[in-house]
Amino acid sequence: MKKNWHLYLISMGIILLIGGFIYDVMFAGIPYQDPTPILQANYDRHSGIASSIMQAGAALFSLGLASLIFRRVLKGFSPAKSP
Repeated sequence: MKKNWHLYLISMGIILLIGGFIYDVMFAGIPYQDPTPILQANYDRHSGIASSIMQAGAALFSLGLASLIFRRVLKGFSPAKSP
């Protein structure tokens, strides 16, 4: 598990991205054409929540991907172990 923590970050990022998209479709949906102030406030709140979820997912995905690349680069530069 210690070796694969970056894969968990990547998978959690993807899950959060998909979850944020689903939340956006389910609760915010398509904006109204001529909404009342209450409907507009409700849409803005749900859209902001969905955006935050997707941003967190993108951050986790990016962090996991960067750590994976960084680990592979460092592994390539490490000296070979003798048997």
